[in-house]
Parts: sequence; structure tokens; C-alpha cells
Amino acid sequence: MRKVDHNKQQKRESLLDSAFSLFIDNGFNKTSIADIVKNAGVAKGTFYLYFKDKYDIRNHLIAHKASQVFQTSYLALQKHTEITDFEDQVIFIMDDILDQLAHNLNLVRLLSKHLSWGFFKNSLFFTPSEDTPSIHTIYDSMLQNANHTYHSPELMMYMILELVSGTSYNSILYQQPVGLEELKPQLHQAVRGIFNQYRADEITDIPET
Repeated sequence: MRKVDHNKQQKRESLLDSAFSLFIDNGFNKTSIADIVKNAGVAKGTFYLYFKDKYDIRNHLIAHKASQVFQTSYLALQKHTEITDFEDQVIFIMDDILDQLAHNLNLVRLLSKHLSWGFFKNSLFFTPSEDTPSIHTIYDSMLQNANHTYHSPELMMYMILELVSGTSYNSILYQQPVGLEELKPQLHQAVRGIFNQYRADEITDIPET
């Protein structure tokens, strides 16, 4: 990476880190662009080189954080060459992401307030660097190597995301109704049920009479 490009990336990441800490400490509504640039130590004009407004940096921040967490889990999966089944791979990634979130409660709080399918869908195509594929690219590659075919794979991902996010936040933050480790086996069973529902190769034609 050229020095100029490296400096640009550093400034962008500095703004994202600044926004993240301020959104957590003060809340999104009480944080201004002036607060973000001051905390990042850059000129206000620098902000507009990368982001349109406060909502834009929030959207990029969520995509950045979601991609970062997923990429870490995917790299962890690469070390387990014995996990070759697509459904087992997804559950491994899910567990690893939940473990990461359990060790970063501030990130859980940010995502619990702002993560939606629209935001997450944007993060699917977010490319952290030229050498790092997007979540969508990785997911598509995993699907291509799956033992089964699935109808509506994007809808399937949506159902899994909503299930996991909707049930895990309170479990991570407040251990309610149960702690994360107790919740995981129930999530595994529910996610496998979603896989079964979307398996296209298990749909059989009704015989003609």
C-alpha cells in the first residue's frame, strides 16, 4: 500500500474509532460531527472526504464492525480444516461471533440499537481491503461447496441473523433468560431447523395420480 493510501486509511479508521467511542459514551443523537473530528484529531473538512454526514459514518461504522467480526471468525474457521460441512461452518462462525461479542459489550450495545437487515446487507458487500473478500463473497463461496442446495439463500441468512441477534443480545448483556453458553445449544438446534426448511434438494415432487 502506498504511503498516501495508508495515511488516508488511517484517517478514515481514526474517524470510525472516534465515532464508535462517542456513540457508546454519549449516544448517537448527542454526538456531533464536531465531536467526532475533535476526538479523532483531524480537521472537520477531513470528515467530508470520507462521509456525507453523521448517519453515513454510523452506517459505515456498523458495516466496518460487522465485517471485522465476521472476518475474524472466518479466519478462525480456516484453522479447523476438519469442519467441511457448510452448516457446521456457519454454526462455528456464529459461535465465534457470539464469543467475540461477549468480550466486547460496547459493540453489542451499538449493534443492538442500530443493526437491522438493511445495515447488515450493506456490510455484506463491504470490502475491508483489496486482499480481503466481502462477507457476501465468502458466504457465496461456502454455499458453492455445500453438501446441499438451498432455495432463497439470502432469505435464509436473514432468518438466521434475526434469530441469533434477537435472542443473543439479552443473553450476552444480562444473562437473560439464560447465559450465552446455555443458549448456544438451543440456537444450534433452531439454526439447523432453518437450514432444513431451506434445503432445496429435499423438496420432492408429489407423484401424479
